[in-house]
Amino acid sequence: MSELALHPAAQDLLFRQARTANTFTTEPVTEDQVRAIYDLVKYAPTAFNQSPLRVVLIRSDEARERLVDLVDEGNRRKTAAAPLTAILSADNEFHEELPALLPHFPQAKELFFADRPVREESALLNAALQAGYFILGVRAAGLAAGPMTGFDFAGVRKEFLDDDHTPLMVVNIGRPGADAWYPRSPRPAYHEVVTTV
Repeated sequence: MSELALHPAAQDLLFRQARTANTFTTEPVTEDQVRAIYDLVKYAPTAFNQSPLRVVLIRSDEARERLVDLVDEGNRRKTAAAPLTAILSADNEFHEELPALLPHFPQAKELFFADRPVREESALLNAALQAGYFILGVRAAGLAAGPMTGFDFAGVRKEFLDDDHTPLMVVNIGRPGADAWYPRSPRPAYHEVVTTV
């Protein structure tokens, strides 16, 4: 018997059956679906509620061509075919929003995040946490996610972002197409990961 409160079908959708998709159908991903995904993702825990994840949605053919040129050769076909692609980045100037996001402790902006190197380290860690939630949000919408780090980070930053944003990953999104999945790779056993002291 499962010790989880989440229904087994939901567990399968989010975790057991979900895998990185490598092909997609042509069915579009709607703005309503993206907003529904965000409405889940926004609740990811971050230090000081800093919420540094930023998302650039690639929808136009022109933007897609620019992005495809910047992803590794093995990733180009799936990025070109995905109905929606998201560039996830960390906003290194997240502290500007802290007074609104942390109204009970607005002084955190200057007290902890006045220095850019401190902000960059914190933004990277916390946006990566939010990125994991983003992938789960895509799955919760009944869609498949194809997260990738095989791309020209400097090129993507220059082409789609700015110096205040650090690219994390590119995520292809849509309904899985034919032969979308590679065979499931092994995972470490519980005792290899968890230690009790």
